[in-house]
Amino acid sequence: MIALAFPYLVLRNYHRSAFSLGLLYTAASISTALFGLGVGFLADRWGRKKSLVLVAITLPASTAIVYVFHGMLPLFIAAALGGYSATGSLMGGGVGGAGQPIQSAIIASLTPSHSRTFYFSLFTFLSGVLAAVGALMARLFSPQGAFVVATAIATVGLLFLLPLHVPEFSGTPRQMKSLRIIGQFSITGMLNGFSQGLITPFLIPFFVLVYKLPKNQMATYGFIAGTLGSAALLSAPLLDRAFGFVRSIAVTRGLGAFLLVLLPLSHHLAVALAIYVMTPALRVAALPAQQRALTDMVSPGETGRALGLNQVTRLGASSGAVALTGFLFSESEIALPFFIYAALMAANIGLYFKFFGGSAPDAQGG
Repeated sequence: MIALAFPYLVLRNYHRSAFSLGLLYTAASISTALFGLGVGFLADRWGRKKSLVLVAITLPASTAIVYVFHGMLPLFIAAALGGYSATGSLMGGGVGGAGQPIQSAIIASLTPSHSRTFYFSLFTFLSGVLAAVGALMARLFSPQGAFVVATAIATVGLLFLLPLHVPEFSGTPRQMKSLRIIGQFSITGMLNGFSQGLITPFLIPFFVLVYKLPKNQMATYGFIAGTLGSAALLSAPLLDRAFGFVRSIAVTRGLGAFLLVLLPLSHHLAVALAIYVMTPALRVAALPAQQRALTDMVSPGETGRALGLNQVTRLGASSGAVALTGFLFSESEIALPFFIYAALMAANIGLYFKFFGGSAPDAQGG
């Protein structure tokens, strides 16, 4: 609901430019990155459940700010607090994404390696399905009304954390055994974050600015895209067993980059919408396999910090890309971010093969 309502609130209700929207997304990306890093370190030392509850409180607080207060300053505060970076799914660091490193660390601590990809895909699938429903529900409310409902839903979600029992692992605060692996994942995450920041937050604004699609119609296509993306996550265990996480990333994200190059070139709404609804599926299909590989390759006491560092590099790079695309959109350079995205994605796929092509553990059956 937030991902769909927020750009309409900024562009239509407040009559701000795409550059202003880009600055809001940038603030949210930077905040999510730093908050996720801090809480990831806190989780390894203070406790994962307490850290998760702490970060979960920020989402309903942010949506309440949007509804109660008006103007750009409250929007900046809310976007930073709730992580309105529009970088995709929760696993991708989207709305509420600061909690993702802890959630992934908790899932890893509760599951064996051979079934971890399945559980990562299952939890992200459920998150994606509900995100798609939220996009469809946004049709029923004004942009500000959507934030009232979002506040209520996020507050109820806090209650489900109370009975959670989590194994705790205490890591060494000044020494990290898995620093090389974490560094390699951080480099690929940085390039992936920059490329995603160029495009993902601006897919809805692209259709608002280029094709003038109304909110209700865009909500329907957002629902379709979210549903397909969520369904694609269920293929992650199969992709991981058949290809391993490196080749799974190469196939899905490579095809996605090819299609996104065509988006600003098609000039046909039907073709553009077809690409739009397929993009989330290709972007997220291999994410659970990547998370499984990362948690397999680092020690249990460093998982929270590893995931937090991966997220801070990814979203830190994304924030700069969001500002760049906001500027380019304001200057009517609509196609250029898509071309830059494709080039960076090709380079990133090459790095995955260089870093992990011969050493990454494959998922085992079971």
